[in-house]
Amino acid sequence: MSEKDFRFTRRQGLKFFGAAGLVAMAPSILGAGAARAEDAPKGQIVVGFSQEPTVFNPHLLHIEVDEGVHFAIFDPLFDVDTKGNFYPLLAKEVPTVENGGISADGLNWKLTLRDDVKWHDGKPFTAEDVKFTLELLVNPDFRSWRRTGHNLVRDLTVVSPTEITWRMESPFAPYAAILASTFIVPKHAFEGADPNNAPFNNAPIGTGAFKWKERVPGDHIELEANADYFGDGPYLERVVLKYIPEMTVLYTQLKTGDIDVLALQWISPDNYEEAKTLPDRVVEVIGAPFFEGLSLNLERPQFKDQAVREALYYAVDKQTIIDALYYGVPKPTESYVPRESYYYNPDLPVQQYDLDKARALLDGAGWTPGADGIREKDGVKLSFTCSTTSGNHLREQAQQFLQQSFREIGVDMKIGNLPPAVMWGDHWMLSQFDMALAGLSCLTGPDPDTSDYFLSTASPAKGGNGQNTWVYNNPEVDELLKKGGAVVSPEERLPIYRRVQEIMRHDLPFLPLFQYANIRGYKAGIQGVEANINNRIDTWNVRSWRWA
Repeated sequence: MSEKDFRFTRRQGLKFFGAAGLVAMAPSILGAGAARAEDAPKGQIVVGFSQEPTVFNPHLLHIEVDEGVHFAIFDPLFDVDTKGNFYPLLAKEVPTVENGGISADGLNWKLTLRDDVKWHDGKPFTAEDVKFTLELLVNPDFRSWRRTGHNLVRDLTVVSPTEITWRMESPFAPYAAILASTFIVPKHAFEGADPNNAPFNNAPIGTGAFKWKERVPGDHIELEANADYFGDGPYLERVVLKYIPEMTVLYTQLKTGDIDVLALQWISPDNYEEAKTLPDRVVEVIGAPFFEGLSLNLERPQFKDQAVREALYYAVDKQTIIDALYYGVPKPTESYVPRESYYYNPDLPVQQYDLDKARALLDGAGWTPGADGIREKDGVKLSFTCSTTSGNHLREQAQQFLQQSFREIGVDMKIGNLPPAVMWGDHWMLSQFDMALAGLSCLTGPDPDTSDYFLSTASPAKGGNGQNTWVYNNPEVDELLKKGGAVVSPEERLPIYRRVQEIMRHDLPFLPLFQYANIRGYKAGIQGVEANINNRIDTWNVRSWRWA
């Protein structure tokens, strides 16, 4: 994807209030007057995930794989396409300054909703559901996954069943992108229930192209076509999301035909050459917003020391890891921002693999080797556990390689891997790990805002709402993110977010390894599967998938 796909001009930024961008009205996706599928849904597609979706209320703390279910069952007001353009779903149109949906100062919003949408239980979708959803996200008693942006909404008013208005306490440019990843949930499903433990959370009701049918824990989730869907599609009778934690087995099932689409975690690079020769399979390398890195829990005394973080980074031979384990497919990176983004900072210092510099840094910071060769300081040993998902053989091999490298500089890294559902549950979200080898996507769709990840108030381990699992705290970053959210023009936002990247590269709450280059595979004859760097999961447009 080219840089121009992400860059809005100053005029567009002012017209659409930053993140709103150009509005794609392609009827093949959805929109007012979109054509219905000519034929009844037919057939099924089995999607292979290496992690198990376990969180079905899209507003509870969750990770990317859970969104594989959310995109099928729920709809946001509008979504973002492959070029970073917004298009309407539950809203009749994307609000802009030009169409009167957003005031010129960015403070007053008005949305007109579709009047032909029903929930899966047959009840009508109305503005009351939108109001309920936006209020739920900021309910202090709810374990919300995201409050950023929503916490600026004031005076939510239901004007009619198809119109809702509000004002923003202050302008916030990323809010359109946040709304594009905010799935609307039904108010009536939570009446009289604690939203943290409502029956809805295990049997979700949405407006989406597919309805919840059944879940077999540890194996699969089956979704069935929503015959009353308001837009184009669905074209399939069923979608089965199959959980296969062992990467080799996941790939084998693509070869044997047991799965039709291999999505998260895709084809591992060591199988790429063979995969390209498989008959009746489409295998393609696609850009991704994710980066692989070593995440550090900054509450651990070892990692509070900047010198330790820098020394560990010097001891990472990332190019050898990429070449030996990933067959040179991904490219090393120093940033959490994908290269395809307009906001990517190409001028960050390039990491060097230098064990002597690592040792010198630790010596200078007072970390001295003990009798066993492991360094210690003030009674704290330079020892920790690195966690990742069991069954991800490339990550497990990378851990072994890192373990040896760290041992050479007097650092003891133990390996303690967990099943994905455990690893990415409280262990990750509540910062119970020491170090974690993880893939992350920190941007808000096409918007460079990373408040959910880098704000000091966004750490669940500290009682916050967000995904700051590093428990990172930098007042300058807090101020920059607030400033960047209040600026409309991309040209004015650019230096702000490039500065944030500089600080993150200096502070190293995570040690970036490489930007993902995903190798996706699926059976020939499946149509509608599109890579979208602005969404976190392959099934973002499953409503459009079909067999030829």
